[in-house]
Amino acid sequence: MAQKFGNGRWVEEGFLDNRVDGTIVGQIVFAVVGPVDVYLRGNFKADIAGQVIQFRNRRFEDEDLAGQVIGDMENPQIGDVNLISFDPHPNLIPHPYIEWFSTRKNHYRIELEPADAWIVSASEMREIDRMSRTIREALAGRVNERPTRESTDWV
Repeated sequence: MAQKFGNGRWVEEGFLDNRVDGTIVGQIVFAVVGPVDVYLRGNFKADIAGQVIQFRNRRFEDEDLAGQVIGDMENPQIGDVNLISFDPHPNLIPHPYIEWFSTRKNHYRIELEPADAWIVSASEMREIDRMSRTIREALAGRVNERPTRESTDWV
């Protein structure tokens, strides 16, 4: 089952950068958890490929319940893109859709209102450039990590 982060309300804001082909880096701020760096293999879909997107969720709620539900999520998030698009399905109203699988094979999905996400303009890129570079350098060596097997009593 996908973690929708309290139907999206536990996602405050963030950015994702797909300017390096085959990788997406960024940071997402969650209720209770705070900022989580992201490094994903893959690309945005064609409608936003090669861009930097930013989002701010006006439905955000910083609820204590979020800590019980998402408090143990991987931090940083390293994994594979499933679908990131502003127009994810031809039969749905276009809206920002962010979906990935972590290296532990946890499934995460964020859906936002259309006005809550945008492509970052060149004039707003300075701070994001610095953060993207820092995240990419810190996590690039871990992107090929595979989940470790948990010990078991089974023989």
